[in-house]
Amino acid sequence: MILVTGATGTIGSEVVRQLAARGEKVRALSRDPAAARVPSGVETAPGHHRDRASVEAAMAGAEAAFLVGVFGPEDAEYDRGLVAAAREVGVRRIVKLSAIGTGDPRLTGGEAHVDEGGPRVGAFGTWHLHGEEAVRASGLEWTILRPSNFASNTLSWTQNIQEGTPALNMMGDGKQGVVDPRDVAEIAVAALLDPRHSGRTYTLTGPETLSAHEQAAVLGEILGRPVPLRDLSPEQRREQLLAAGLGEAYADGLVIAARFIQEGGNDVVTGDVPQVLGRAARTYREWVVDHREAFGVS
Repeated sequence: MILVTGATGTIGSEVVRQLAARGEKVRALSRDPAAARVPSGVETAPGHHRDRASVEAAMAGAEAAFLVGVFGPEDAEYDRGLVAAAREVGVRRIVKLSAIGTGDPRLTGGEAHVDEGGPRVGAFGTWHLHGEEAVRASGLEWTILRPSNFASNTLSWTQNIQEGTPALNMMGDGKQGVVDPRDVAEIAVAALLDPRHSGRTYTLTGPETLSAHEQAAVLGEILGRPVPLRDLSPEQRREQLLAAGLGEAYADGLVIAARFIQEGGNDVVTGDVPQVLGRAARTYREWVVDHREAFGVS
């Protein structure tokens, strides 16, 4: 049995689908199992990463677990809790979904990010760090995945594309190694099933780096309509994030991450996807072609 947390999210749902397609026994953790759309034969279990008891109950009898736990700077305790729960109930193998840049000093605060009020600490680059440390110290078979920007993140532009209005761009001209979520999930599945990936940390990118404007150009070409963007200043980025209901620490961390990207910090392509999968990483163009209907454009 393999437990998948975050089973209705971008990567977790694809991990569930791919495992089920291979005939593996899968249990999907969801806050609302009745509403979760999972393949036939997949078990569902109620729970949330912040509810340790529910996680342990869902993990009972599982040999491997896919761990998705961090949604903000306040979640480090719960990220560690997922690992502790796995150890407590006898899970043998864990795969943690982390993020590119974790532990990078340019993202964790310090002298590079000193404002008038003093250094910012505990920023974006530390959010997954506590969970990663817990994974490595767990004594279990473990693999850590650090994906770059998901190709599917541009689905947030859907309403603007349908209305013909500019979508907001927080990253300026910064390039990122945009990765297809299907590739990330396929590597997660490989690590859940094959002990040869134990002890490895994979940084997962697509085969090229693209700016938001370059992604918009690809998207517009395939959809057959312009996809304009409106670049935001750092001050406007923070205002937008706060208006969306994020706390100040969360917003400030994302603003630092956006600046890091804009300044070229995430202009990175790695060979980990082709190394693990034995084929080239999918391009952003391939992802758009396969998901054009999701943008609601005929």
